[in-house]
Amino acid sequence: MTALHANPLFTRLESAESVLVAGAGGGFDIYAGLPVALSLLHRGKRVQLANLSFSAVEGLPLESRLAPDIAVVTPDTAPHQAYFPERTLAQWLALHRYPSTVHAFGRVGVQPLRAAYRALIERYEIDAVVLVDGGTDILMRGDESGLGTPEEDLTSVAALAGIDVPERLIVSVGFGVDAYHGVSHGLVLENIAALERDGAYLGAFSVSRSTREGALFVDAVAHAQECTPDHPSIVNGSIAAAVQGSFGDVQFTSRTRGSELFVNPLMSLCFAFELEGVARRCLYLDRIEDTHLIRQVSSAIELFREEVRTRASRRIPH
Repeated sequence: MTALHANPLFTRLESAESVLVAGAGGGFDIYAGLPVALSLLHRGKRVQLANLSFSAVEGLPLESRLAPDIAVVTPDTAPHQAYFPERTLAQWLALHRYPSTVHAFGRVGVQPLRAAYRALIERYEIDAVVLVDGGTDILMRGDESGLGTPEEDLTSVAALAGIDVPERLIVSVGFGVDAYHGVSHGLVLENIAALERDGAYLGAFSVSRSTREGALFVDAVAHAQECTPDHPSIVNGSIAAAVQGSFGDVQFTSRTRGSELFVNPLMSLCFAFELEGVARRCLYLDRIEDTHLIRQVSSAIELFREEVRTRASRRIPH
């Protein structure tokens, strides 16, 4: 049992020597894992970074491939691609003299993604994986009124659920950002309570700008916004704004023009879970197990949704 003054997530990672921090949902998700990854690096751990990529990984040269459906991205990778979050992060890491390799998974189904994870885990002798979601839709069971964008998140969960690693954990950062995609955060809290009853919830902690890791996270997000001005991350921009103390309808990109944002301190919280517990509570995980293409995952979820009785949205009465 962890003492109150200790953080359960980092206590679980204390004995790990080689940790993989991976973005679950594509885009800039890996940025939401930077505070955890940097903290582990500062404590002397070997840390590898990876992200399910929305960029054209399949078009990279063969020498960039670690295995099928996984590429090794450096600051100089694919300069012709304007949108490449993994390369942008590699460039920021190099600027700050951190190891500047970021691995990019192809946007594929469970079976090939699991094979890619296995290759990465074996290559670096990984003994702990922290899967990070920028948002909370990774916690959706499948019977909620709105699921957000679950395809990539739950493909990542399913892929890792089938791999034997001493520690497999999930961190969800950005409470509230998925409201734009129809997620009821009252139901998110209900799901977290159920995970607590199951013994799979490891508590929460906030990313503070008064910490070295919090300040570096804010800097990394600003760098990404500068490098990708036409498609900045709304999720990480919201989290970074919350970390800096912004509140309410904080507009930091034209992508949110016409929408009312609610940036608030809860967005800086990192909720931590055992991956097995989250996987066990997903009602359709078995239906996506044999998928090879991401569109097969989407179809399987759509079919499941036609059969299931959904839980109504739940307002937070405060």
